[in-house]
Amino acid sequence: MAEPIRIGAIGAGGNARAHMKRMQEMKGVELVAMVDPSEEAIKLAREGVPGAMKLPSFEDHEEMLEEVELDAVVISTPHTLHFEQIMDSLEAGLHVMTEKPMVCTTDHALQVIERYLEADVVMSVAYQRHTQGAFRYCRDRIASGDLGEVIFVNSLQSQAWYSSQVGRGTWRSKMKWSGGGQLNDSGSHLIDIVLWMTDLQPAEVFAYQDKMGSEVDILSAIDVKFDGGALCTFSIVGHQSWPGMFEETTIWLKNGQLAIRGNEVWEWVGDDKERQVVTGERLGKTWTPDENFIAAVRGEERVQSTPEDALKVIQLSEAAWASADSGEPEKVNR
Repeated sequence: MAEPIRIGAIGAGGNARAHMKRMQEMKGVELVAMVDPSEEAIKLAREGVPGAMKLPSFEDHEEMLEEVELDAVVISTPHTLHFEQIMDSLEAGLHVMTEKPMVCTTDHALQVIERYLEADVVMSVAYQRHTQGAFRYCRDRIASGDLGEVIFVNSLQSQAWYSSQVGRGTWRSKMKWSGGGQLNDSGSHLIDIVLWMTDLQPAEVFAYQDKMGSEVDILSAIDVKFDGGALCTFSIVGHQSWPGMFEETTIWLKNGQLAIRGNEVWEWVGDDKERQVVTGERLGKTWTPDENFIAAVRGEERVQSTPEDALKVIQLSEAAWASADSGEPEKVNR
């Protein structure tokens, strides 16, 4: 029987605990240590994660990397901490799964990619839409070429981000820890999945943003021009009046149209252009980034959300922040 994959958790907050639980449920995976400077987070992890009561815990990730025998780490910490934690873990020769955004600057993303390629390890970023059927279905339909080239995309996300983050003074509302507002947080998912589904390369961005008196962006209206001429509008709204999240994406192609609405894909194709609703098993496989990461470490799957994917996200995000500051269109740094 193969030796278990030994996982160290860097971060023990709510999102980290969800990763820890999923890892613990997998056969042949063993959570062996955790890191968090918050005693309360460690306490909640011990109480809420099966098997965590007896785990060694550390305040600093470097201590864990030095003292515990590991095969891989899962990182779920404030965004601006990711770069150092990723680089140190790669330097230790470990496989790495990190929460989004991978890092907060293009320069850091390029350094991470260079290091992980040199280390010859598995690295993934937890953009979970890459392993969800509706988004994968649209990616495959676009890649097939049957619908022609993409000509326009409209993608919207809204949630009560201002009240839940700024209103509560969380680390996500502090530039020092978040590296940006909703665009760098949940909005990062929106940017990522459009780029991944369409495989388009952003060339130029024009953006308006409103911080609503806070340190970070709350509202973002972003227009993108891609290589080849396709256009996209991203609407990231952080002032929703009810809890939860609303999200929808529509893709217009030369010979058809795709729309993601919850767990369904609406598709307009053929001569009659009547709407077809694709759902359930027709969308294909859905699984978790955690499952994909472990399977990739075992050599059974390829990583579905790569550091190279995450690089494109921060490149576009940096251009949007620059445009919002300058009031002018900005080229995407690549």
